[in-house]
Amino acid sequence: MAHSKKGDFSPEEIQLAEFAKALSHPARLAILKILADRRSCICGEIVDVLPLAQATVSQHLKELKSAGLIKGEIDGPRSCYCINYEVVAEFQELMEKIFASMAEPNLNTCC
Repeated sequence: MAHSKKGDFSPEEIQLAEFAKALSHPARLAILKILADRRSCICGEIVDVLPLAQATVSQHLKELKSAGLIKGEIDGPRSCYCINYEVVAEFQELMEKIFASMAEPNLNTCC
């Protein structure tokens, strides 16, 4: 049986990888832009803006919600989504930390 190596990484590295995976599709980035512009959105409105089928948009929303980047509520037959700004701030902080660690060039590099 295969052993998952995820446990060999820090919780921050795992969280950052999950955020990156959730953002790894252009449709998900477009969805976040739509939600940021409108501050709140109904799934049907997202479908109207994107060149994707309802089922595809729903799958992308599910991935973003699973990563915690968006929140959603069921409102009768419609689902309303918005950005989870607390989690987005956490993601931003993790990205800033990793980029800060790469900011200083190592003068003893091989290339």
